[in-house]
Amino acid sequence: MIFEVQYKKIEIAKELPNEMLVQSIPLQKNNSLIEAYRQEQASILNYFDYKPFSSYEARYEAIKQQTYERVQLVSVLTEMNEAWGAPASTMKQIERLKDENSVVVIGGQQAGLLSGPLYSLNKVISIIRLAKEQEAALNVPVIPVFWIAGEDHDYDEINHMFTLRDEKLHKHTTKQQQVIKKSVSHILLDKKLTKEWLLTSFQDLQETVHTKDLYERLTKCLEEATTFVDFFARVIFELFQEEGLVLIDAANEEIRALESDYFKTIIEQERPIAENVYATIQQLQQEGYAIPLEVEEADAHLFYHDAQNERVLLKRFVNDFVGKNDEVQLTKEQLLNIATETPAKLSNNVVTRPLMQEMLLPTLAFVAGDGEISYWAALKGAFHAVGQKMPPVVPRLSFTYVTERLEKLLTQRIVTLEAAINQGTNVVKMNWLMAQETPPVAMLFEEAEKQLEMLHAPLQQLVGNITPNVQNESLKNLSYMKENLSYLQRRVEQSLEEKYAIPMQQFTEIELFLHPNGVLQERVYTPLYFLNEYGFSWIKKLNQLEYIPFEKEHFAVCLS
Repeated sequence: MIFEVQYKKIEIAKELPNEMLVQSIPLQKNNSLIEAYRQEQASILNYFDYKPFSSYEARYEAIKQQTYERVQLVSVLTEMNEAWGAPASTMKQIERLKDENSVVVIGGQQAGLLSGPLYSLNKVISIIRLAKEQEAALNVPVIPVFWIAGEDHDYDEINHMFTLRDEKLHKHTTKQQQVIKKSVSHILLDKKLTKEWLLTSFQDLQETVHTKDLYERLTKCLEEATTFVDFFARVIFELFQEEGLVLIDAANEEIRALESDYFKTIIEQERPIAENVYATIQQLQQEGYAIPLEVEEADAHLFYHDAQNERVLLKRFVNDFVGKNDEVQLTKEQLLNIATETPAKLSNNVVTRPLMQEMLLPTLAFVAGDGEISYWAALKGAFHAVGQKMPPVVPRLSFTYVTERLEKLLTQRIVTLEAAINQGTNVVKMNWLMAQETPPVAMLFEEAEKQLEMLHAPLQQLVGNITPNVQNESLKNLSYMKENLSYLQRRVEQSLEEKYAIPMQQFTEIELFLHPNGVLQERVYTPLYFLNEYGFSWIKKLNQLEYIPFEKEHFAVCLS
């Protein structure tokens, strides 16, 4: 275990059963847009071209009307995935893209360390599952593709992970610094610092029979990587050897060359794209929906890469395009020439990346998180401006992973999985603690405070009658007495916590694993802890489960 308390080290392997227990968990959240979208309400579906769960046949027929540069795409993907040591299953899938009937299910994320938070892993699993389901349903090749957002430059989002240390969440950040705002794909990996970071990460784990193999495999991924994207891709392939997952780096120069004409389309249509997105966001906000996207009508929604390869966000100024902070000024003709001659000097932002993805790949469906669904609601007009339809946007699967130990603790402390995932254990922990003494401590002190107020009331009245000028002093006196009573209560509670230290640690353990920082597990942890506990087999078994419906918003997966 990763808690440094009275638990013994695990010396034997944990074997997973053939059938995992997967339980649907309703989430308590208040995102009205996502709720309306999942329920396929017409009010929000008007902002999309397809329903999320039942539009694949119609979508496939629409794809058949489009043309794609399949031969060139296969060539680039082959070279890219081979460079990352892709398994044979991936290379076979890439070849299938040459088939004019083939389509892809795609989703993406930034290149986080050790795959980044578990939601990235859950998104990959979602893409693989949906591709498999739709290949069986449509009887055509459906290839699972994960779009690595290597063109993103927010280094602070990917340079860390969370571990547990001294029964607290610890943000474990690599010491490699990055000042220039480069795409993550262009940031060279400091292997020495990253290896130190990896070793320290393992020191926060408790050794199991899987630890040595896991460390060696991750170290090998690191040693063979050049950039953060390389490291991410190699880790993903370690996790998914047999599923035929295809990776694509959005910042790859060969991909950019394929996108040359598509960049020109976006440049030619930048005004209707920007105006449509801006107007749609205003409309959505007027209808009460929160959209995580700040835009202006003059946004070009493209980045220009300067001589230092730093990304500069472009805006329209009269008929020219200028940097957000006036770093560069380009005419439309110059920008079109860059798209033709040196497309690697351009990259997409959050608005144009979906458009580029659509023009580049025969996309049957896009697998998205809640945040992505929220801002994709503003993009329908942008897709239409470049002559495309928005693909079905399918909510990704969401999982909380529950170990055998956590199952036992939940039973022992009488906490339901649904409650632990949605609310955590802080309230139930204090209620339990207060109920351990007779009479209950909280009730006793509450009654003592009432009695104190009753005893003090005649004194206040007496003081008020004799000398009204010091009546405020009597109120202060009561306040001091209450503070002393509160102090005594805190000391009693502290003594109780010490007396019941082990149950308190167990409540805390449940909280830290199932409701860390007040959010879902998948938003905080990487897969590292679960790989250390169970090896790689749990991911394979989860991929093999027959029925996990996309319509359900969350699942608890019991790894026991």
